[in-house]
Amino acid sequence: MLTTIMRLILTRSLKPFEFKSEYSESLDFKDLKNMGLYVHIPFCRSICRFCPYCKEIYSRERAESYREALLKEIELVCSRMDRKKEVTSLYFGGGTPALMIDDLGEIVGKLKEHFEINGGIGLELHPSDISKENILKLKAAGFTMVSVGLQSFDENCLQKLGRSGGDFADKLKLLKGEFEAVDVDLIFAIPGQTEDTLLSDVDKAFEYGATQVSTYPFIDFTFANNEYKPMDEGVKKKMLSSLVYHSEASGFERTSVWTFSKKGTEKYSSVTRDSFLGFGVSATTLLKQSFKVNTFSIDGYIERVGKSSLPTALTIDFTERQRAAYHLFWSAYAMKLDAKSFEDAVGRKLEYMYGIELKLAEKLGYIKKAGENYELTEKSTYLYHKAEQIYTNAYIDKMWSLLRVEPFPKRMTLE
Repeated sequence: MLTTIMRLILTRSLKPFEFKSEYSESLDFKDLKNMGLYVHIPFCRSICRFCPYCKEIYSRERAESYREALLKEIELVCSRMDRKKEVTSLYFGGGTPALMIDDLGEIVGKLKEHFEINGGIGLELHPSDISKENILKLKAAGFTMVSVGLQSFDENCLQKLGRSGGDFADKLKLLKGEFEAVDVDLIFAIPGQTEDTLLSDVDKAFEYGATQVSTYPFIDFTFANNEYKPMDEGVKKKMLSSLVYHSEASGFERTSVWTFSKKGTEKYSSVTRDSFLGFGVSATTLLKQSFKVNTFSIDGYIERVGKSSLPTALTIDFTERQRAAYHLFWSAYAMKLDAKSFEDAVGRKLEYMYGIELKLAEKLGYIKKAGENYELTEKSTYLYHKAEQIYTNAYIDKMWSLLRVEPFPKRMTLE
């Protein structure tokens, strides 16, 4: 119901989001501003039952085939460029990207042949991949930021997630001072978790070297293999409020709905971009008027790219208001609606398209004016938190469930 109401308000239509298997030989990103890059590495040592992302067990032979296809996809996407394009950032996610650590420099180098990367280069790290040797390799490859998928310091919480602990403190201390940003991912509302346990996790992360802590609610995807179910919304709301109060009292800056940082440090975020290009299986691409998702099948990806074709599985061609709604949703995650960024991405002024809604939201205390821009208030951040989880269950879960079983589906409708 909430997704329907949001779609009606933001798009002025009850028309669902229609994804099709439309194929294009090239991507039109020449004139896009504030564009980022993303690369997906889909290999893991073992499969965590809570993790919904596209991945499989690592093998060197498989990774080598994937590396070749990935480099070829970059060439296919960039083949029509006549000059380097400036981009804001480059992020590697997974999976466990460091399983291909000796290939990462080559992949970064290939992207640098076509793009001028003006911001940070970040990578997701599993705690077991943190070592002095790997840190040197990552810095040599050009990485300036890392995000550690730690999830919790508490053994009971880790057990509920199907993970095991380790020398997390020593691992994080190795990263201290080596990168411009060290993000630590934590999960909250894990079944059985207490507020004290959660806040202790935050304190330990910062104490051992994190410059930023990202806290995400435990979500049970329909295709995940979780033994435990999420805690109810009342508990999540209370925990999120505790996170906000505790972090602010500790002198940390809230930089998104779920993220807290040391003041004056670089921020690690791979989602808040006006547009982006995604490379690899399951990677997404956001253009001026369309959103594209690559196949989730590694075999399908390697085969399609091997035929010199883009590995796009589904595409939605946005209406103007659908594009605006997408931009606003992810801008709200960063707790700020930037008027110029909106106009660059959508082609219309923010107040021209949503003047009435903005005035009403301001009057109700959900946003406040900040020059030409708007900032979310504390009152609205929990509303966003709840909306994001509904969006995840209604949209992302459905899309990923389909793409896990159909490499190149003909269509998909999101109500």
